[in-house]
Amino acid sequence: MKLHVASKRDFPTGLELPWIRSLSEWDLPFMVRVSQGICRNVVRFVRYRDTVYAIKEIAERLAIKEYGLLRSLEELGMPVVQAVCLVTERGNLEGAAPEVSDRGLLVTRYLDRSLPLRRLITSGAAAVQAEKLMDSVAELLVRLHLSGFFWGDCSLSNTLFRHDAGLYAAYLVDAETGELHPQLSRGQRLHDLQIATENLAGELLDLQAGFGLPEGVDPIEYAHSLQARYDRLWDEINRDEVYPSNEQHRIDARIRRLNELGYDVQELEIETVEEGTHIRVHAEVVEPGYHRRLFHALTGLDTQENQARRLLNDMYSYRAWQTGIQGEAVPEAVSAYRWFSEIYQPTLAAVPDELRGRLEDAELFHQILEHRWYMSEREGRELGIEEVVPAYVEDVLSCLPEPAVEPSPLNASGDAGTETTT
Repeated sequence: MKLHVASKRDFPTGLELPWIRSLSEWDLPFMVRVSQGICRNVVRFVRYRDTVYAIKEIAERLAIKEYGLLRSLEELGMPVVQAVCLVTERGNLEGAAPEVSDRGLLVTRYLDRSLPLRRLITSGAAAVQAEKLMDSVAELLVRLHLSGFFWGDCSLSNTLFRHDAGLYAAYLVDAETGELHPQLSRGQRLHDLQIATENLAGELLDLQAGFGLPEGVDPIEYAHSLQARYDRLWDEINRDEVYPSNEQHRIDARIRRLNELGYDVQELEIETVEEGTHIRVHAEVVEPGYHRRLFHALTGLDTQENQARRLLNDMYSYRAWQTGIQGEAVPEAVSAYRWFSEIYQPTLAAVPDELRGRLEDAELFHQILEHRWYMSEREGRELGIEEVVPAYVEDVLSCLPEPAVEPSPLNASGDAGTETTT
């Protein structure tokens, strides 16, 4: 047997697992059940200390390929699950079951506080949430295509979603059909979109038949809307713009629009056209995460992109208030430290410990800010956080579902909670 470990820090060295047995036969007390989409392969989830790991059994060559792709995509900063380790050559172990000889095991870290669309829909998602979910799938595809990744099997079952300041962040879960290239052609991108549209249509029709969809959501129409959503974002990021030579200030506006979408500009290519009366501007963008990187630099906190944008706005408002009080500009680093210690941490500390785990800290803080705005509008005055947190906890947080991880009834039923198709 060979064990390929991506990171010694991340590998659960104290976890004893029966590598020589077929994954479908595993019967362990620390297995857990999680919310997941339909899976073509056997997948089991185990908890070790505070972390949940997903273990998938597939043909060894596919396991090796997917392990490499996930690691490469993670290095590129793509929103994917983290590959932890790969187990191959299991048939070489004494006592190994014959059926594992050509089967590999891929271990990934479970994406905390994430949900598949099936769980979101059955939990009562509204049409506006369905719109945001489709936008996040389009954004995920754009990001992957910009990195040169051809997915080949984009589907709702291969995607997990996290809350992101009123929107959703989509993550790739399954990469066994993917290919990584230096750059994708237009034909490759359109082919990937066609596969995604067909998969989404089928899954939405299945959800409609099994659970129902939010009122006003037509499965075929929503699936086919992916192309338009993708095209709008792709065009905004990649198009060249032509301005009159005396309106170069519009270059700054272009950069700001890209920053608002979460993209940094690595390089600007400016060319004079039309006998020098106009300029053509091409912006070379880099991996999205503009606000996330800026927020991390100021606070050391890891967040989603939209969460970072929302929290930065609150931080800058706090800085403006400090500047007004002191009569002089407060350095950004100093103001960020004060905001973190005087606003962010005390707000989260006011939330009961037993409810803190229902949302990520950044999402929790964002929702409290949103609740303060609604309450202030309703009462016609600016409310303090100390007034808002108890109301938010009672009206919103206590009604949210528990995290999507629970002990598995494997020992009683032999089923570890995996949905399997052929």
